Amino acid sequence: MTAAQRAWAALSLVASLAAATWLWNERTQLLAFPDILSAYSAKEYCSCRYVMQNSVGYCQSYIKQYLPLSSLSEDPGQRRVLASGLGRSNTAAWVGPRQGCRLIPGSDG
Repeated sequence: MTAAQRAWAALSLVASLAAATWLWNERTQLLAFPDILSAYSAKEYCSCRYVMQNSVGYCQSYIKQYLPLSSLSEDPGQRRVLASGLGRSNTAAWVGPRQGCRLIPGSDG
């Protein structure tokens, strides 16, 4: 092994250890990330539709993310929205004119 190869191997090892340390320190936040996509989408879509009273097409484009949802469905009768993405699902519901929309706790399904 030449000196240059040893230097690259050492640099790769240090970079791998730094990445592993960062991942370990941020593990709680990284594990919460999949839930954020569906929760944000459900809440924002619900607010867009039932608080701001925008069209379906407008609200679908309004909540569009770089990471796509696997499904987005709404129940207009109950004013509820279910969004699924990254293996997680969240529901938001319109509460009233003064409260707007809220996420439904424990609705991961």
